[in-house]
Parts: sequence; C-alpha cells; structure tokens
Amino acid sequence: VQIVESGGGSVQPGQSLSLSCSVSGFAMEEYGFTWFRQAPGKQREGLLCISSSDSPWYYADSAKGRFTVARDNAKKKVYLHLNRLTPEDTAVYSCAAFWGRCSSADSDFYVRGQGTQVIVSS
Repeated sequence: VQIVESGGGSVQPGQSLSLSCSVSGFAMEEYGFTWFRQAPGKQREGLLCISSSDSPWYYADSAKGRFTVARDNAKKKVYLHLNRLTPEDTAVYSCAAFWGRCSSADSDFYVRGQGTQVIVSS
C-alpha cells in the first residue's frame, strides 16, 4: 500500500506546475483523495479533494480558482494542477486517500505519501 507524489520543482511566480500521486497496493476506485500542503513553519492544510465519484471539493480559499484536481483510476493516478503560483504556495505537497469519502482532516486517512517539494521564487 503506497502513494508516491511527483512533479514538484522550482518555478517563478505566475507559472504553473502539475503534480501527480501514483497509487499502488489498493483499489483506488473506492477512495477520495485529498491534496495537502505544508509550508515551512506552518501546519499542514488540506487544499482540495476529488471524490470517488470524480467530484472536486475545495477546502482552502487559496486553492479556489487556481488549483484543479483530477483522477485517472485506470492509470492509478491523481493529479493536482497548480496555476498562477505565488511564493506563498511554496510548500511540500502530499496526497492522502480516504476510504469512501473526502476529508480535509490531517488524520484518519488510509495512506498518505511523503510529498513533493514546490518552490516558487523569482
């Protein structure tokens, strides 16, 4: 049972970046997937989730209008598209699976990956 995030890197303000999490060891069709991020010195926050029925749920105001989420069960992947990035988006982004629901809670998830670093700087 594993989730591995990828796609992080360094970008300039205003640019876009796409992250993905690869799922293995369990059937992802029954799970909602939430993207979290943790900035230096701050608590981890839930950004948005995609449900098992492919509906997005937004938790963070900072994500609305700029970030989108998608899933491809056949490829066993969940995607996070980050647009119009600012230095405040610098953080470690991680993906967590919740059985049968979406959640922004930093607990009770089935499995979460180690995360991928995003740095936004000019």
